[in-house]
Amino acid sequence: MQFVASINFITQFSILESEVARSLLEIKAVKLSPQQPFTWASGLLSPIYCDNRVALSHPVVRTFLKNCLAEKSRGFGTFDVVAGVATAGIPHGALLADVLEKPFVYVRSSAKDHGRRNQIEGELKSGQRVLVVEDLISTGGSCLLAVDALREAGAEVAGVLAIFQYGFSKADIAFAEKGVDFQTLTNYDALVEEAARTGYVSESDLNTLKKWRENPEAWGALYA
Repeated sequence: MQFVASINFITQFSILESEVARSLLEIKAVKLSPQQPFTWASGLLSPIYCDNRVALSHPVVRTFLKNCLAEKSRGFGTFDVVAGVATAGIPHGALLADVLEKPFVYVRSSAKDHGRRNQIEGELKSGQRVLVVEDLISTGGSCLLAVDALREAGAEVAGVLAIFQYGFSKADIAFAEKGVDFQTLTNYDALVEEAARTGYVSESDLNTLKKWRENPEAWGALYA
């Protein structure tokens, strides 16, 4: 599989964003269902679902994303530990920790109700600087809960790194309020542009995706 951006296609996105978007489309990690929308954990209805866990079954793409995460992680400065957000952020975080030769922990949405009753699994020392890894960011709720848990444990959070984001202003506001920097490999707009360029979506699907992106709540109300 080749991840080389076409020099003949003018794009507002970086080569990395376009290449990552194309890799996700090629392995069909992106699902479209305009007539029967997906329901997210937040309750939001969406005609699109990005499942980065599919990449784990594709060694070439898995390695590509791992290396991209490693390169992108440099933007957070030095850090001691990589923390994956349960559950989808765990494998990508573990892969990143492995290539960087860093300790790894993962953070549950809440503490277990049995055993050691841990919310953070693995060895984490107070004062350590932690990079949080998530598979994707929609509203930012799940990974910010992980940030809270890590801070309560005495860790310093370097930031959040994810593969994909939908680009909602709600997420931008939430991260800003928590004082957390977040970066992603690619985003919704880059994905839609690449899908249109490669013929992955029809014109009607493209119009649906654009309308949903303009006002997700109003679009979802039509199917509620």
